[in-house]
Amino acid sequence: MRRVQTIADYQFGEFVGTSLFPDECEFILSTTGRIRQILLDGTRLATIRAQDGRLTLGIEGARRLHTALPAPHYRVVIRDDVADFVAQGKNAFAKHIVSTDASIRSGDEVLVVSSGDQLVACGMAMLSGKEMLAFNYGVAVKVRQGSA
Repeated sequence: MRRVQTIADYQFGEFVGTSLFPDECEFILSTTGRIRQILLDGTRLATIRAQDGRLTLGIEGARRLHTALPAPHYRVVIRDDVADFVAQGKNAFAKHIVSTDASIRSGDEVLVVSSGDQLVACGMAMLSGKEMLAFNYGVAVKVRQGSA
């Protein structure tokens, strides 16, 4: 348990690990005995990527992170008129981005939210926070899972 909480603290900020992964979490291990998925009540919160050891969030993990981190941390705000589209698991394009956390780097796990800070989806940033606002074309966030 301490290992995944430490990874979360490193990736998202200090003291996030305990709120993201409570003590009741279960683990799915790989054939080599390494932690692959973290579950809570049978629902996937996150997966540990084999290539770099970082977390990829499921939508339930994103909900827990959303409540643990104050805005604008790790948030990408999209236009409300495309929120339903993105909530279905479609990618968020740069032209639809309203604002971002400026510290987001390409490859970071991010929360896609609407203007009222309502969680819409989670995914991987394809651009930095500043680039998302500067570009008018291309995928800004590769959505992994939508809230719909």
